[in-house]
Amino acid sequence: MTDYFDSRFPSVEALKAQAKKRMPGFAFDYLDGGCFSEVNLARNTNDIREVQLKPYYLRDYKGATQETELFGETYASPFGVAPVGLQGLMWPNSCEILAKASFDHNVPFVLSTVGTASIEKVAEITEGKFWFQLYHPAEDELRDKLLNRAWEAGCRTLVILADTPTFAYRPKEIKNGLSIPPRMTARNIFQMCTHPTWSFSQLAAGAPEFKTMKEYIPKGLNMKHLAQFMNKTFSGRLTEAKIKPIRDNWKGNIVIKGIVNPEDAVAAIRLGLDGMIVSNHGGRQLDSGQSTIVPLTELAQQFKGQIKIMMDSGIRSGTDIANALASGADFTFLGRTPMYGVGALGKNGGHHTFTMLKRQIQQVMEQVACERVSDFPNHLISK
Repeated sequence: MTDYFDSRFPSVEALKAQAKKRMPGFAFDYLDGGCFSEVNLARNTNDIREVQLKPYYLRDYKGATQETELFGETYASPFGVAPVGLQGLMWPNSCEILAKASFDHNVPFVLSTVGTASIEKVAEITEGKFWFQLYHPAEDELRDKLLNRAWEAGCRTLVILADTPTFAYRPKEIKNGLSIPPRMTARNIFQMCTHPTWSFSQLAAGAPEFKTMKEYIPKGLNMKHLAQFMNKTFSGRLTEAKIKPIRDNWKGNIVIKGIVNPEDAVAAIRLGLDGMIVSNHGGRQLDSGQSTIVPLTELAQQFKGQIKIMMDSGIRSGTDIANALASGADFTFLGRTPMYGVGALGKNGGHHTFTMLKRQIQQVMEQVACERVSDFPNHLISK
């Protein structure tokens, strides 16, 4: 299955269009939307595509390899699946589908605390080769329980989330009354009825749940009280004081996600963290913030070699991955593109998407005469 490719959908744009046809509107809006007026959502990808690469056509060229070493693991390509919450709401069993495809393609899969598959299920699918992204709980006891479960399941890379200190203001979600399960408005019921593949798949999979959190959620809560419970459980921002005990107790790698300024990068290094992901949460939190490629470029110039520097938010295609790597990223993550793939092709969506991305990266590397992923910065045309 690792070479599965459906030629009807050779681009992320084609996958997105097909996913939009197959998904109910409220589910697609949750996947595709951003906060406020979605200014930074558009800026993210637009600015990545302003990057230009220099090709060398007469150079002695031995071919390209996408293999990338990260935290002692050698991955097949320089990208992984970013943590996405409520995946099973957008497409049934999508969390499990993408975990399996990631394992088969040898790229990292990051499970969100609010994903719709449990730590143990993803560990089973990936033979323990997965990353876990922690929304920091208000109570230390719950934090320790989650971290112990992740470690016992085989996870050795922990991602702590810094870029969601408050709940987002997303007009589309407010309008749709998004919850788990979705609120049964006449509009949402109509959308489900007009998308039978999604509806029957959801019926077979069962209502999406926060599977990792399920054992800590009081039984019998209605949707209003469930939302209140989750808001209370994960309230507050990440601070250095909260990071220190995690660093003291977690024996594996720790990556902090959401770094966009030098001051926070210095703090991450001082705290002994192993990596940082330059991210603005996919344009879903701060509409007036910078696009990710801008701080990535600056942070890579200052901190390259001191800490692993990765990036997500706005990356959609193999060309976008190449541009991020050329701008200084050691590795990249994508959230929406793999979900477009699953929305478009169901159980084959992960395999198709990863095959597509690998082919696109390979074409760029061969075109510009880049032999190794780490050589991409040599092809950057600086502004």
